Amino acid sequence: MPDSAASPRGRATTWEGFLERLAVMFQSAQQGAYRHFTPRSSDVIISPNAKCGTTWLQQIVHSLRTGGDMDFEDIYEVVPFIEVAPEMGIDLDGPQKAEPRVFKAHFGWEEVPKGCRYIVSFRDPQDSIVSLYHFMTGWLIEPGSIPLDDFVAYRALDGESGGGYWAHMASWLRQRENLDVLLLTFEDMKDDLRGAVERIARFIGVDDKASIDIAVDHSSFEFMSSHSEPFSEPLLRRRMAQLLDIPVDSDATKVRRGTVGDNRSELSTATRARLDQIWQQTIAVEFGYVSYQDLDAALRA
Repeated sequence: MPDSAASPRGRATTWEGFLERLAVMFQSAQQGAYRHFTPRSSDVIISPNAKCGTTWLQQIVHSLRTGGDMDFEDIYEVVPFIEVAPEMGIDLDGPQKAEPRVFKAHFGWEEVPKGCRYIVSFRDPQDSIVSLYHFMTGWLIEPGSIPLDDFVAYRALDGESGGGYWAHMASWLRQRENLDVLLLTFEDMKDDLRGAVERIARFIGVDDKASIDIAVDHSSFEFMSSHSEPFSEPLLRRRMAQLLDIPVDSDATKVRRGTVGDNRSELSTATRARLDQIWQQTIAVEFGYVSYQDLDAALRA
């Protein structure tokens, strides 16, 4: 369905228009342009759902393997985004700055390229969807055109059909005994960043204390927010500006506030109840975690 009320700048003003713009962003992925890529056994793919800590993990892993390198315009230059790399002219088989090679994705287990190691972080679905809304509003969505609760309602429909956030989470939870998969939570990383960095370091084979110390510092909210441009997708913003006539300086910052629990004040009671219901119908039924907090506690343990 076309975006019948498209803004002069090309941002979406309806849910259908937003989906059309996402399709443009991921058109190379839909065409399977990345499917030639075969990872090495030493590679690491970071593959959370959207707005669940992906950029944070990219920075942690890149800092660990390089001792704190910040000589890049865009994090995608050093940790390529598999689904959109062809669209951005990035060669997935090209050389990287250090070992192990590291890639970003948003794949579930079924879709992710097999044969390497994987890091996935989960996040409270209510917080992640609020974060996604703010990320897209002002970039692909015209501010004020789609209310937050409407955005969540459309997004939540994926869960009712077994897709979206919940299907992604379920696919990785089925791999929780897989030694090549490291599962974390955004909330645990927030509460104990050093502990999370040390776990990741062990997983990718880094045992240098100096590199761990630098990675903790360079992945702090204070550091990333004061160096936000490389984490705000400048290369992808420029590409979308060309394709969608969206201003190149559109706000697409990934480092917003770094808080936990935003949903409590921003989502309506009815919307929160709907998301809780979908959780019960999906994750709780299969895995026995009665709430996200229950899952978070289990993964920390």
